[in-house]
Amino acid sequence: MRDKKDNATIDLPGFEPVDPPASVVEPQRATPRPRRACLKQEQLDLLGLLEETDTSGLPAWRRDDNLDLTGLPVWAPTSP
Repeated sequence: MRDKKDNATIDLPGFEPVDPPASVVEPQRATPRPRRACLKQEQLDLLGLLEETDTSGLPAWRRDDNLDLTGLPVWAPTSP
């Protein structure tokens, strides 16, 4: 059978009355912090660096005479 009131928890560590917290006051600085010098941003021209893409974002397909439609190299006969 279970007791209605459990007095044993008062004897356990950590259940003693708590003192009110001491007020924490941080000292204010006499001078404000100096601002950091920011680096100047510059715009990069990515259009000249990136390859042409299709609507899906994949590189656009270009026809190469040295490759067949599957992307394998074309074996040209050697002239004697």
